[in-house]
Amino acid sequence: MGEENCQQYRVPLYGAAWVPLKDLYNENKRNQEEQQDDQKQQEEKEAEKSESTETKKNSWLVLSGGGGDTKSGIQNSILIAQFDSTSNSLSRTPVEKHETGCDLPYRMAVHPGGEGLICSFPNSCRLFEWIAPTSMETNDLGVRASETVLTQLENVRQQLALAFNKEGSVLAVGGEDGHLRVFKWPSMEIFIDVADAHSTLKDLDFSLDGKFLVSLGGGPCRIWDVNSSAVVATLQRENDEVFTSCRFSINSNSTQILYITAMRDRGGSIMSWNTSSWMRMSSKHVVRDPICAFNVSPDGEYLAIGTIQGDLFIYKSTNIRVKSIIKKAHIGLVTVLKFSEDSRLLVSASMDSSARVTKIEEDKTHNGLSILNFVLKGLWLIIFIAIFVILAYCYTINKPLPF
Repeated sequence: MGEENCQQYRVPLYGAAWVPLKDLYNENKRNQEEQQDDQKQQEEKEAEKSESTETKKNSWLVLSGGGGDTKSGIQNSILIAQFDSTSNSLSRTPVEKHETGCDLPYRMAVHPGGEGLICSFPNSCRLFEWIAPTSMETNDLGVRASETVLTQLENVRQQLALAFNKEGSVLAVGGEDGHLRVFKWPSMEIFIDVADAHSTLKDLDFSLDGKFLVSLGGGPCRIWDVNSSAVVATLQRENDEVFTSCRFSINSNSTQILYITAMRDRGGSIMSWNTSSWMRMSSKHVVRDPICAFNVSPDGEYLAIGTIQGDLFIYKSTNIRVKSIIKKAHIGLVTVLKFSEDSRLLVSASMDSSARVTKIEEDKTHNGLSILNFVLKGLWLIIFIAIFVILAYCYTINKPLPF
């Protein structure tokens, strides 16, 4: 593709996420501090200094994919790649590669607190642990299979959706058979277990406050109260809509909102729902091609979609207007999209074995127009004040107006 921010990794990719490197580094530091208490203050200062520089420059990605159980010769793997923000470049080869044998790591969920990641395989889900780096400047970040076996997720068939809540205290998984399971983490105590939640379960997401879980698959979309384990709302489709993805976010008033993407005969749409009344607020047609990936930035400012043609679209959430379009960002269909924690980087992956990191640049044109508008308003105010002063002066000395 000829772009340093887009690389081919020779593995069809189905999962992608950002590594919570700061949490891993801090955890590694805490373990060292237990043995070296006398150096605690110095290490904390070094950590803060490193975090302020290296984390802004370098970011790490974890990717999953492969060729399945076929004899294609394509290895099933979990990959780690590095992105350098300064040069806007993605590492040309994986920094780390963990092979998973004949089983394809399909979907995955990274624990927000750095407690590893869970991958779904054809018949089970497995836990993997990070090999924490010795410092923020080294490239020794790795991943390994955990000794902890998720017995509750063995022999459950293919799981199509995995999600942790924001605090990492709850895990939800949804299967191709429509079975919804929600567990407390890390005890894996199940408290929602519904075999027929949907005909097939394609997507899951927790609300930012952790109170609700949205599940989406065949038929209507369901909203679950996490505390009561009950369905509190059913979001119905209209006309020929087919719901494809769902994400909770916040709007400009810092209140929660639910976005759902849907396909109709004329193309893909983005809809928004009120999370108090669960009423549909808006619906906007955005693309002609089917939407196959969707994500919302953590700050709620941007929406991103990927299409089966490999195109990327980034929208401002306030008006669902296009901020940027990357045609043929990938040769194959986009399988996953994920924003970084600071909402300024977007990773996309594809079945064509490529991963791309897109920077979300500030709208300089908009900022420039805002400044110009402010200057013009100030100028008009000065002219108005000058005219008022002239009128007042002429009235005081009883002279005719000069114009």
